[in-house]
Amino acid sequence: MKSKGFFLLLLFIIGAELGCSAQPNVSRPPRDGVYDHASINEVLPIPYVYLREADLVWTKRIWRELDLREKMNHPFYFPREPKNGWKRFADVVLAGIQAGPITAFAVIDDQFNFPISYEEIMKKTTRSELKHFMRPDSLGNLVPYDTNVIASLNSDDIKWLRIKEDYYFDRQRSEMQVRILGIEFIREAKDDKGNSKGPEALFWIYLPECRDIFARNEIFNLKAGAAGRMTYDDVFMKRMFSSYIIKEENVYDRRIAEYSSQMDALLEAEKAKNSLFEFESNLWEY
Repeated sequence: MKSKGFFLLLLFIIGAELGCSAQPNVSRPPRDGVYDHASINEVLPIPYVYLREADLVWTKRIWRELDLREKMNHPFYFPREPKNGWKRFADVVLAGIQAGPITAFAVIDDQFNFPISYEEIMKKTTRSELKHFMRPDSLGNLVPYDTNVIASLNSDDIKWLRIKEDYYFDRQRSEMQVRILGIEFIREAKDDKGNSKGPEALFWIYLPECRDIFARNEIFNLKAGAAGRMTYDDVFMKRMFSSYIIKEENVYDRRIAEYSSQMDALLEAEKAKNSLFEFESNLWEY
């Protein structure tokens, strides 16, 4: 009897193992690629060089604007839906604000004085929008009808970024550098009929605070594809984006658009850009 019981127990154990092995392994999905892309979670931002106040001999503050609809800036705007850990820039920032690691600041000024919460951003951007739909009537014919839909902030609407940065010359290292301080997010505002009302500034973020998160989120590389993806931190540090100057620090604290328009504004922005290159070039004249 003992041998028979042992034999039945052995059959039960073998059957249980076969049953478990027959079940699909759902804990780990198939690899979508040729390698496990796990190292991105361990990436750290490149640390800033140590800078003494005594080594600064020249500084200039510049404000730039990025249009995310430009081809070079498309990696900030796409993909529309997250996939394989790859997210658009606005979604990364909004998720960071909601979770807490990133602090949003009101657009009252650009000096990061007034923190605002994720709920305040959503409340500010929520609107009632009139939508047009079709539905069947009693005879089965499709007839149009209108209804109001509550629309909140959508990252599709964020189409511009503004950057605040400082150029400086470091006497200790004999080099001119630039450091981005903050980024402002601007959306295309719409009325209750869905018509565009123009740009609307939403909030600022302080870039040095966000670099840890940016270093762990990839951006698509237009030249090398998925194999050459970089992080958002890399893109800002290497300045791989298209932008134009909208303001340089001045005694009147005016933007270029306040004293120039159309072609004159473009020429003034180009003049401000050239002055930065000329300053650096003149440092090495003998």
